Formats: sequence, structure tokens, C-alpha cells
Amino acid sequence: MSTTTELLKGAAELFPGEVVTQAHVRHFDLPLGAGTFALITLDNGLDHTKPTTFGPQSLANLDAAIDQVEAEAKAGKIVGVGVTGKPFIFAVGADLKGVELLKTREDALAIGKGGHDVFKRLSSLAVPTFAYYNGAAMGGGVEVGLHCSYRTVSKAIPAFSLPEVFLGLLPGWGGCVLLPNLIGADRAVSVIVENSLNQNRQLKGKQVFELGIADAIFEGADFLEQSLAWTAAVLKGELQVSRPEVDRGEAWDAAVERGRAFADSKVHGAAPAAYRALEIISAAKNGDLRQGFDAESEALADLIMGEELRSGIYAFNLVQKRGKRPAGAPDKSLARPVTKVGVVGAGLMASQLALLFARRLEVPVVMTDIDQERVDKGVKYVHDQIDMLLLKGRVNQDKANRLKAAVTGSLDKAAAFGDADFVIEAVFEEMGVKQQVFAEVEAVVPEHTILATNTSSLSVSEMASKLKHPERVVGFHFFNPVAILPLLEIVRGERTDDAALATAFGVAKKLKKTAVLVKDAPAFVVNRILVRFMGEIQNAIDEGTPVAVAEKAVEPLGLPMSPLVLLELVGPAIGLHVSETLAGAFPDRFKVSPNLAALVKAGKRGFYVHDSGKPELDPEVVALLKQGDTVLTEEQVRARVLEGVAQEIGLMLAEGVVAEAQDIDLCLITGAGWPFHLGGVTPYLDREGVSERVNGKRFLEPGVASVPA
Repeated sequence: MSTTTELLKGAAELFPGEVVTQAHVRHFDLPLGAGTFALITLDNGLDHTKPTTFGPQSLANLDAAIDQVEAEAKAGKIVGVGVTGKPFIFAVGADLKGVELLKTREDALAIGKGGHDVFKRLSSLAVPTFAYYNGAAMGGGVEVGLHCSYRTVSKAIPAFSLPEVFLGLLPGWGGCVLLPNLIGADRAVSVIVENSLNQNRQLKGKQVFELGIADAIFEGADFLEQSLAWTAAVLKGELQVSRPEVDRGEAWDAAVERGRAFADSKVHGAAPAAYRALEIISAAKNGDLRQGFDAESEALADLIMGEELRSGIYAFNLVQKRGKRPAGAPDKSLARPVTKVGVVGAGLMASQLALLFARRLEVPVVMTDIDQERVDKGVKYVHDQIDMLLLKGRVNQDKANRLKAAVTGSLDKAAAFGDADFVIEAVFEEMGVKQQVFAEVEAVVPEHTILATNTSSLSVSEMASKLKHPERVVGFHFFNPVAILPLLEIVRGERTDDAALATAFGVAKKLKKTAVLVKDAPAFVVNRILVRFMGEIQNAIDEGTPVAVAEKAVEPLGLPMSPLVLLELVGPAIGLHVSETLAGAFPDRFKVSPNLAALVKAGKRGFYVHDSGKPELDPEVVALLKQGDTVLTEEQVRARVLEGVAQEIGLMLAEGVVAEAQDIDLCLITGAGWPFHLGGVTPYLDREGVSERVNGKRFLEPGVASVPA
């Protein structure tokens, strides 16, 4: 038993509830008479959908398996060692449940060094080592393979990544050092930094091979058999593995600088993980692995004890757990089947919805509008998007044909919706219009049909108030772009019944959306918070603060885009409409900006023009602005914004708009792209002391999205 194994077994108490990964050693006689081969299989004993992770005990088990094969290699009993995973899953890295419980830097450093000590033994065995990426591989799962001499990958792999920067960590068990030395700094920066900060973008098996991370790629059906045959050919010298020479000149430095510029564009220096990773990648240029591994362990220890990681894990758990088990959702057995969907409207939002329902539910979808030209345009949009999916290989020809046939249009609501189980409206955001639409639809649909509204701010209860069956009306608020943003705010009106709500949640699950139950309150969750956030910035501009100062004030939050760029994305007219709704409901805290109204009246898409390739203030907008003479500093604007948001969230929780603060954060992460390193918004407000200053208490208990006391 090695010293490392003893150390890790002693650390196991730091990871209560660790799902322990076993490392089973089996022996094979390789094809071609290549000799006896030892294969280590990582398996946590759970079903194939449960990921295999590494905690102290799991690392100790792998270390013990390496003890065995090391002795066999020294004795000449084996010609090589392989590492693979259970069916469909290779390994997905560190056990985050334990990482977030670590209380001291010494404990964190021990975990970093322990992982290095175990993994690097694979590269020092007396025989060649092989990693067979047979399924999902992330973080430490990728890194254990990087320590091997050779790697193969399955074409069927759905997800392969080094996602640590996304969570507030860095690849700390060899990734930052070994990957650039294997595939070059430029490609490594893309995998470690760029993919992570692009909402944890995953690689497929083919991409892993094309990047040079794997030396061979095989079909998933007989992946292990093909990998072992390939291994035999390599060991017998019948197949030579060649890799391009890594450029260690100016290209390496340029890649690191590109990574820094990308990180600046995403987190604006507000989160340290990407920058620490880039420092190590930069230093790895000299090829000194020992120095690089030590730097990884030290950086890992610092980041584990930082608030960014705690927020990242908190956000990850919200999306992966709370997002899949919505708080307050009724018994799913009450949900009604949905075999046909109606969409009222054929504009851009309605067309996006029609496409989504057709793709995910695979049922007929019928669109209506006020004239044939609009209907035809909406159906054409959907069909064109399906053609694009076909062109990109996202669907085959048969699937494309079936999807196109499923989406049709009609001017006759009775014919279109007479047998629909679910009808959603996406028409002009005006109460009278929506009430009229629902009255027309109710007159022609069966009694069981759910009527859903995609309103962004209007009262669902008022919308349903004139219907014979208001109990079947539910809010179904998507976020634009519909295909990308996961959030779906499901709004329960005053008279919405459990069957309608259960059906809505059932449909949301099939749509692969993150559903959050929301009370019928003005602007619901995301829009209410964003309008308060952006309203405080707009107020500062209206009062006299220069636009650049007001925008720069919130850069320390590291948001994905500036407030005024976000306004441009949402659309000033929508922003104005929601602010009018909120100003009517809460005139003491919300007001309608005259400058925003002037912007909309002038038909401007936003504050900026992009003629030069980067956003610059539109001179015509500057000429429209009417400002006072009160000029605030960045610090004053930021304080006003954060205090306003903290106040609004406190009021929303008191009103019961959502069940808990966690739902606020889940909504902002999945509906507004709020960064994982913030954990949404409430952990940040707690860390900065804003929550207590405004509301007299934290939103979250100490230790939740923060370092345990």
C-alpha cells in the first residue's frame, strides 16, 4: 500500500457521502500474440446513468490498482495497462459534494496533491499505458487519460470537457500542463478556457480525435474490442502513433494572450479561475511537468477555498438538481397527455415556439394569425429552420420531412384547435388583445385543453378572468432566444388548477426546459429583477451620469454583457413595456425613463451602433438624451444598483413570488445568463454585505455558496 493511498484514506472523512469508485483489474491476452494486458475499469457500482467520480477513497482505490499492475509490470507479467470506464461513462472528475465541504487550505492542497500523485503513476509504469475514453469524460476523468501514453475515444461520446473554469476551478490534476504539451497551447486554451466560459461547451468524440487528444477513434458498439486490437498493433510495432510537433515559440504566447482577452470579454477580471489556468499554461511552455503539477496543486488549493468555487458548485447544483425537480410542482400523475399543440400568432417568437414544440414533443403543431401572409411567413420560418438543422446534420432527411409535415398554418381557429390539447398564445403584449384571443380560443377547443400565455409581464389571472374556465390558464414564459435559454417561468394564476399546472410542467420537461414555479406577480422573476437592475442604471444616466460611467459601474460583477447591450438584445420596446407594467404596479420603486421612451419612439434598437465592429454610442441617441446635472461615480452607481436589486429580491421573497432565494438564482442563471461564478445573484449580494445592509439578513445561510465557517 503506497503512502499516497494511506494519505487519501485518511482524507476520506472530509468527503462524507462520497460515491466510491472501484478500480477493477482484469487481464486479457491481446490479439496478434501481443501478450497479457491489464485493464483497470472505473465503476461506482451504480446504474449506467450515474457518473463515476473521484474522491479520496476513490483515488485510493485507483492507487491500489496501480500498485498491482506496477508489480506485474516489473515482474514482466504484462505488456501494458489500460484504463476505461463502465458502459457509457468513463469518469467525470472530482466529487464536488466533498470539495465544497473542505474547510482549510491544507485539506484542499492534500486533495490536489493526492490526485497528482495517483494519476502521474500511470506515466511512470514500466510498460505503456492506454486510456480508452468509452463514454462521458470530464475534468479528472479527462486528466487521468492525459497521464497515459496513448488514448482512444469512442465516436459515441456525448460529452468530453475540462469544465473546471466554468465552476471556478482549474484542471488541477494535470490538465493545464499536459494538454498544451500534447495538442499545443492554442487548442488547449480553447478546451480549458474558451469552451468552459461558453456555458461549459462539450466536445463530441470526433472533435476529441481531431484536436489530437486521442490517437484513434472507434465506433461505440465494439469500442473496447477495437481499442484492444489497436493497442496490440501499437505494442507489436505494427502501428506507429505520430503526433504533430507542438509549437513552443510565439504561437504559445499568442494563445495565452488570446485566452486572456477572451476571459476579459466574459468575466471582466471578476473571476480568477481562467487567469490562474492561463498562468499555468503559459509556464508549461518549458515542458517542466513537475513544476507545472506543483503550480496546479497550489492554484487548486487557493481556488477551492475561494468564494467563486462555492458559488459555482451552488449554481451547478441548482441547475442539475433543483432545476430537474422544481419546487412546488404538483403531482405529475395529474398531467394530461398532449398530442397536438396550437400556437396563436406567427411572428418570430411564435415561430420559435412552434419549432420547439414540434422538435421536442413530436406532435402536430398548428399556427394561426390574422391573415394568410403572416401565417405563411411563420410556417416558412419554421420550415427554413428545419432545413438549416438538416444542413448542419442535426436531423436526417426523414426527420426533417416529418417535422415539416407536423408544422402547418390556418386562419380557421376552430379547424386548427378543435382537437388541440395545449394552445399557447404569443401575440401583442396588451391585455385586451390577449383576453380576446383566449376568448376566441376557448370557444373552439375541448374542455380539457390547456391555455398557455407567453406573456413577459402581464397578469395571468386578469387574462383568464373573463373565461368560462379560468382554471386551465397557465403562464408559460419563455426567454429569447427560445432554443438556447433553458428557463421557463411557469406562472400559476389565482384560479389555475393542479391539472393545468401539472400538464404545463410535463410539457416543460419534454421541451427540455428548466421550469420554475412562479406566483402571478408583475413581470414574474427575471424581468422584474432585470428591470430594477437596469432601471437604476438608466436612472443614473437620466440624472446626469455619463453613459460610460454608468455601464462600467457593474463590470466588477463579471456579467456576460453590459446592461445596455442586454437592452439591445431584449429590445428597447420590450424593456419599455415591462418597465411601464412595473411602474404601474410599484410606482415607489420603478419609473418609466423618458430617455428610454424617446429611444423607442425614434425607432432605435439600442444605445450603440456597431459600424466599426465594436459597440460605440450612437450619436443620434446621444442627441436624444436629456440629462440632469447629478453625476455619480462608478462606486455610487454600483451601490445603488446592488441595493435596489437586494431590496427587490427581499420583497419578492416576502410576497412568495418563488419558494426560496435559490429559485431566484436558478431563474437568473438559466434565463438571463447570469454567471456561474456569481452563483446567480443572492450569493454575491451576501458576500458583498449588501443583503444585510438592505434587508437586515443574508439570503442564504453561511456555508451555502460560501466557505463553511
